[in-house]
Amino acid sequence: MTQWRVALFEELGSTSDFCVAKAKAGEAEGLAVMARRQTAGRGSRGREWQAPEGNLNLSVLLRPGVPAADSGMFPLLAGVAVYEALKTFLPAEVVLRLKWPNDVLVGQAKIAGILIDASPVDGQLDWLVIGIGINLLAAPAIPGRAVTSLSEQGGRAASPQAADAVLGQLAHWLAMLQSAGGAAIREAWLRRAHPVGTTVAVNASHGKIDGIFAGLSSHGALLLARDGKIERIDTGEILLAEAG
Repeated sequence: MTQWRVALFEELGSTSDFCVAKAKAGEAEGLAVMARRQTAGRGSRGREWQAPEGNLNLSVLLRPGVPAADSGMFPLLAGVAVYEALKTFLPAEVVLRLKWPNDVLVGQAKIAGILIDASPVDGQLDWLVIGIGINLLAAPAIPGRAVTSLSEQGGRAASPQAADAVLGQLAHWLAMLQSAGGAAIREAWLRRAHPVGTTVAVNASHGKIDGIFAGLSSHGALLLARDGKIERIDTGEILLAEAG
């Protein structure tokens, strides 16, 4: 099981940027970087991720030694880990849901996000950094998105406590990936996500497209049923209708 070396900072520009710099300098896997405050946090699709004190800002460095094509497994794995960690701090009636590829939601509102940085070399992943931001105390606005926080949902966790839970779950699911393979991670993610058959719109690299969620590829890509065919989406952002 992964052994984490935790480095805690009062303030960083970005925990992921710090981890990436360490990875490029040859740091061994297992580094976990926390910052009480981030001044230049990054979200998905080039967005800023605001990280006021009291929320969780955490990034980890891995050297998984897998084909670069398998990098799509890691946002799924991290999503499951964050989901399971958050469940321990929330009232039982609060329902979490994963949204492909990197969001954790309560209803339609985002409570956590995941960012992946990776370096492929000769078809293999040399290193991979998982950045995790969780709204524990506050939910900074994201234009066009509903947001929420652990405290708004009746939960309570200090950032070190939340980090311990997330790191424990990451270690568990990384061990699961190694022992049972990507299929186990995909199945775990699908059990916690928007159901197969959900009508979705996707902001993909070639524009916005509509279709029916048809599952995940063997490498973690989104499968979208449209016009009688199954289309594979490797990068993009899902827009979900209200859950029924």
